[in-house]
Amino acid sequence: YQVLKEQEPALWTKILSQSAQMKEAGKSEQQIIDTIQPQILQIQMARLQQAPDANVIEYMKINLEQIAAVAKIGDDECFRFLFPAVKGGINPARLVPREIMNRRMASDMSMMRAAYGPNKHTVTAEEKQLALQDLQAISPGLVQRYGPDIQIMADPTKAIGKEKIACEIVQDLWSQVLKLPTARAAGVIRLMLSAEMQ
Repeated sequence: YQVLKEQEPALWTKILSQSAQMKEAGKSEQQIIDTIQPQILQIQMARLQQAPDANVIEYMKINLEQIAAVAKIGDDECFRFLFPAVKGGINPARLVPREIMNRRMASDMSMMRAAYGPNKHTVTAEEKQLALQDLQAISPGLVQRYGPDIQIMADPTKAIGKEKIACEIVQDLWSQVLKLPTARAAGVIRLMLSAEMQ
């Protein structure tokens, strides 16, 4: 939130007033989170495009830790964490251990600051092309392991009743990506979380 306040004061003000209005209107904590989280994520995803490789990798490693922590609680919670638009989200602060949440916040702050810093990254056409090739190399293994369920990645509504599998596919995918050399892994993460892929 601190970095949002620094870098996006207009959005910060909008989020504050929106949550206050929703609270007054009697909306639940989860309804407020489900409205505000996508707005913050959108900014984070945009910053990720300009963040240095190390920050991008760190972002995804902690993300995987969060997914694993939520998956321990339950498949439905894990699915809601990953695909809040389908069945509504969760409040990670209530389900993810504080130590992981603290690292998540510190990592997000340094990533967003680094995206504006002197070492900020610029995505090139070559990086995108290589990222696509790397994804195409990872895909057959996932298809082999999950068969037609792999379609969940393109259309999460197909995961209703298969929440556990959806969670496993996401964790498997990102684990494969993180096995790539740093610059290439960062390239795939940027590509998959870019606005054009959403």
